[in-house]
Amino acid sequence: MPHDERLAFLSEGLPIILTSAQEFWQASCQLKDRLREAEVLKGFAEEEAAKIFILMDAVRCPKPLINSRIGKITGWFYDHLARLIYTETVRWRQMDVAELREFVKKERESHYLEGFCGEYIVPNWNIYQRESRLYVDVATYGDGEFQWNRPNLHQELLSASYSPSVPPVLELAEAMSALGIFTHRGLKATSEIWAQMTFTATETSADAGRLTRQLLKRLCEDDLPSPQATQEHAKVLLSNWQIPMYDLDLRPINVPLEKLRKEQEQMVWEELGGGFVDY
Repeated sequence: MPHDERLAFLSEGLPIILTSAQEFWQASCQLKDRLREAEVLKGFAEEEAAKIFILMDAVRCPKPLINSRIGKITGWFYDHLARLIYTETVRWRQMDVAELREFVKKERESHYLEGFCGEYIVPNWNIYQRESRLYVDVATYGDGEFQWNRPNLHQELLSASYSPSVPPVLELAEAMSALGIFTHRGLKATSEIWAQMTFTATETSADAGRLTRQLLKRLCEDDLPSPQATQEHAKVLLSNWQIPMYDLDLRPINVPLEKLRKEQEQMVWEELGGGFVDY
């Protein structure tokens, strides 16, 4: 699809995705006495909103790179793990592309160690959290016995003081909409301004902030923000829009059990003062 046609197509779809996310969130807020179901709907709202930022990275990707990245980005749109990672990145504050790449790598791992000495091997937290709220499942633990897992919530959500707040990823999407970014002209402005740099190596959050400020200025010059747009929307955009991730790998990383066992042994030896284990 030619570049301008792609932008026109996305300008039709982005408001639809935002509306879907908002509807899930509004439904979630109605279930004050059904926390598990409310959290499931909140998760759907976050994943829908995350699709927006996946597509916006296609918009921010410079033309010389987009043909080699668009297939990967399209795959992320349909991938639960990729969407969950995008949801998380809104909360992160990375200094540069390299640091962001390392944080994302951790989020891609299938399992990791938890506990004082790494005594627990636990699955990918974001995937586990999503699946454990949605489904009844069968699992095995250290003793090898099969057990039924009920859909559950984490303890902090069971507190009587628990009060839902708008997910940051949805708040950012709503700010973009109010500022006029989802219009065809807004997407063209975004594409042109972010084409000044490729975020593939040493580029920083300061670089991303500079381009975001340029975009805000352009949006105002082109009279694209809606009457509902406020300074708070601009602040949210400047604070929470992450460095572009079109050059990152979001595929799952399968961590072998044997590797985790060795890491456990290493952690125990270090805790006991035994030094490093030679493998």
